Amino acid sequence: MTMLVLAVVLLLAGGGMALAGVFDGGGGTGSGAVAADEPRLPELGDATPVLASLSEDAPAPDPDVLTGVLTPLLAAPALGAGVSAVVTDVASGDVLLDRDASDPATPASTAKLLTAVAALTTLDPSDTLETTVVAGATPGEVVLVGGGDPTLSRTAPSQTYPGAPTVAELATQVVAALPAGTPVTRVVVDSSLFSGPLTATGWGPADAPSSYAAPVTASAVDGARVSPGSQARSGQPGLDAGSALADALGAPGATIVLGQAPDGAETLGTVRSASIARLVEQMLSQSDNVLAESLARHVALARDLPASFEGGAQAVTEALTDAGVDAAGVKLSDASGLSRLDLVPASVLAGVVQGAADGSIEGASGLLSGLPVAGYDGTLFDRGDDDPATAPGTVRAKTGTLLGVHALAGTAVTAEGRLLAFAVVADGATGSEAATEAVLDDIAATLAGCGCR
Repeated sequence: MTMLVLAVVLLLAGGGMALAGVFDGGGGTGSGAVAADEPRLPELGDATPVLASLSEDAPAPDPDVLTGVLTPLLAAPALGAGVSAVVTDVASGDVLLDRDASDPATPASTAKLLTAVAALTTLDPSDTLETTVVAGATPGEVVLVGGGDPTLSRTAPSQTYPGAPTVAELATQVVAALPAGTPVTRVVVDSSLFSGPLTATGWGPADAPSSYAAPVTASAVDGARVSPGSQARSGQPGLDAGSALADALGAPGATIVLGQAPDGAETLGTVRSASIARLVEQMLSQSDNVLAESLARHVALARDLPASFEGGAQAVTEALTDAGVDAAGVKLSDASGLSRLDLVPASVLAGVVQGAADGSIEGASGLLSGLPVAGYDGTLFDRGDDDPATAPGTVRAKTGTLLGVHALAGTAVTAEGRLLAFAVVADGATGSEAATEAVLDDIAATLAGCGCR
């Protein structure tokens, strides 16, 4: 707090305090006046926009011109054979470019767009995910009941998920609920909300644990990371969550085991995640595989399906159909896009973006706020166009990357202010990751910079 502000606060709060000598060099005049410069706000420059603006009367690109401009880029050697792409005009719904867009292709993480729509349209976007602790079967035993919220944090605040609940909050409630002085000697972790295998068909043996995925369980902390803020994920997320609770309870030596809560057990503490809408944004922006799989399982539960990889994949596909999306050609083995067996046509990827943007998919607009902004945040923070005429914020898109697979799907605002939806999938890419991503970025930048009339 500056001296000037401090003086004003004291003058207002302290009634008859005499402060003149503080500001007139120490030689008070006895008048009680405070000699101080008039406060001035600093001069600020013009704010730099983050997102491009739209124009109500912006002209749409000519399909023939747009196709002519993009065709050479789509033929770039780095993309390999079998590239599929589609561009639509959001306002009219017209297809401006279609290159094998209905052919099923390996989507990589652009599949998370489908999971986002399924979560936003099946679940209440304002709902939260609950993690509880209940009394165990014996004195000194507590049970952590996982509610499928992997954002539960070991730190306050979370280093990865803004708005996430913390283990400390949970522990404080537990201590208050237990009889005074009760030592906790055993923590049971109940992850029975989820079922089935811990990894999906089509995941490689090195995928979980890795820097981007972990075994999917209903109990986890910090997105199943080995430590808060790290990239590495754990091979035992449930036990890690139990250990985190034991530490927060001041019982680091407690026994940690997997098990189930006793029927009718007393609830000792409860914390809730950020809203479903916020979790969807975080899942898309960070391309968080663990969070994607958890959200899909909650969609499955809401649709009376098993909370497993198979149930989640079925639930997402059914939710798309119920939302009016033509899901022909969609075949999912997971909800994150990590499985190499996933198939999604580019037309479906662009279709869900189009539907979220034009309102035809009711309740799906939250998908757009989760899309990374090129050159600004998320998985596109270091990618995009350097041309000031087409930046910043003209491209917002979900990335997708597997070995030999690179995809980009989202929106672009043209130089004249027209909003386009697009998807490009190269699932036979032969170039390096950097070279292939550079071509995809050039395609998106060309859409943003193109009047194409």
